[in-house]
Amino acid sequence: MEKRYRLLIVEDDPDVAEMLASYFSGQGYEIQTAHWGEDGVRASQVAPPDLVLLDIRLPDISGYQVAERLRANLRTAQVPIIFLTEKRDRDDRLRGLQLGAADYVTKPFDIQELRLRVRNALRRASERPVLNAVTGLPEGPLVEERLGEILTEQRPWVAVRVALRHLGAFRDHYGFVTADDVVRAVGQMLQNALSSQQIEGAFLGHLAPHCFVLFLPAETVPALKARIQGRIARTMDYFYPLKDRLAGNLGANKLSLELRTLPIAPDVFADVQEALAALR
Repeated sequence: MEKRYRLLIVEDDPDVAEMLASYFSGQGYEIQTAHWGEDGVRASQVAPPDLVLLDIRLPDISGYQVAERLRANLRTAQVPIIFLTEKRDRDDRLRGLQLGAADYVTKPFDIQELRLRVRNALRRASERPVLNAVTGLPEGPLVEERLGEILTEQRPWVAVRVALRHLGAFRDHYGFVTADDVVRAVGQMLQNALSSQQIEGAFLGHLAPHCFVLFLPAETVPALKARIQGRIARTMDYFYPLKDRLAGNLGANKLSLELRTLPIAPDVFADVQEALAALR
């Protein structure tokens, strides 16, 4: 039986929302609607959709903010988003695409064209990426594959989750390109740290765009963790412009690294999905 995809429609215009829900329901999709951005975020966290049709102008928070929060959550980080908007400015379109939007459709739209864009976005999403577009590090199935291999081994392994905290606030202030530069630089520093330790079988990849994971033999974790906390974590302030550092304008939500460790062994987790859920 063909999978029945779930669409989340976040649209404050009740007529447009009803039209989209009726049309795509008739096309065989399972539909959920939300008229407020916060409601859309909550609905996505409760039951992650396969795709989000997202209006940019919402009554509470913008569609861009909704998208940022979906991207920041591991469960919804890879959900394709199609923006629906009356905006036609190049900067608005670029902002949507820089957020990783699958597509950007301006109103009034052709419903048949939108149907094809939804179909194509879902098809692309089903062809799961194996390398992160910003860092070139493994993600998705490659992370799962390595985790599955580790769960079959007898020696103790540990997962080290390294998350970039407050990247969203940094992106809002300094832009998407600069935020991607931060992710890319941290990924490179983690790679360098692994290379310097020459740890056999070690693995570095992404759990989410803002979140890295290292799989390490248990005995190597203290030294590498100390290196990350001692060297890499201290560089976070240097991603800010000099004038802001000198003025002390980094604020309470400045960039930082959050590290968490988790033992990985067959007697701890039954399978890969259970281990991934624990890492979230």
